[in-house]
Amino acid sequence: MEGVGSFGAGRAGGAFDPVAFIKQPQTILRILSWIFSIVVFGSIVNEGYINSGSEKLYCIFNKNDDACSYGITIGVMAFFASIFFFVLDIYFPQISSVKDRKRAVLLEMGFSGFWTFLWFVGFCFLANQWQRTSPKELPLNQGADAARAAVAFSFFSILTWAGLTVKAVQRYRLGTDMSLFATDPVDGTPTVQPYPGYPTGSGIETTDTYQSPPFTENLATNAKSYQVPTY
Repeated sequence: MEGVGSFGAGRAGGAFDPVAFIKQPQTILRILSWIFSIVVFGSIVNEGYINSGSEKLYCIFNKNDDACSYGITIGVMAFFASIFFFVLDIYFPQISSVKDRKRAVLLEMGFSGFWTFLWFVGFCFLANQWQRTSPKELPLNQGADAARAAVAFSFFSILTWAGLTVKAVQRYRLGTDMSLFATDPVDGTPTVQPYPGYPTGSGIETTDTYQSPPFTENLATNAKSYQVPTY
């Protein structure tokens, strides 16, 4: 079958083992990334805006609304991306085409690498704005724990998404090697080479006339010439 064992997955159409799937490092990193994204955008949404002596709400990170918006945006998008790639990981062994598997791995590798960079930028941005935040702007230390949690789990997200990028690169390199042994016909059906016929012009002539066995004519002649003796 096309794509058997390529890109780190087994034979297409095989049985799904949920226990083995959960124990995979890639699945563990995926779940952690999903949880960390919830902590980041959840902390900012719930306690990331404070009322500092007025009716208007300000971002807890040095009153910089861009910092809160950035943290919420990458957190929410990482949340949905984790779900999408988690489902893709479940469906991946059922993909029989080598080209489709390659596209899926390249998509994951590119997105994971890009989101690792965005989490790094987000961590630096939030940490810098939190350092500039004056304690006087936080009445009764309001929202401080949420801000620290957002900064900390932004850093943890860098590690998990970097790990996912490494796993995707490993799957791509493994698939590149194993795909050398797979075929990918254009029309999706295996090509069968016809068995070569017997070469003509080889000096061997064939005749369609049937020749009787050598003893048949003799038996017929003897049968005609034989006469029953009279007594």
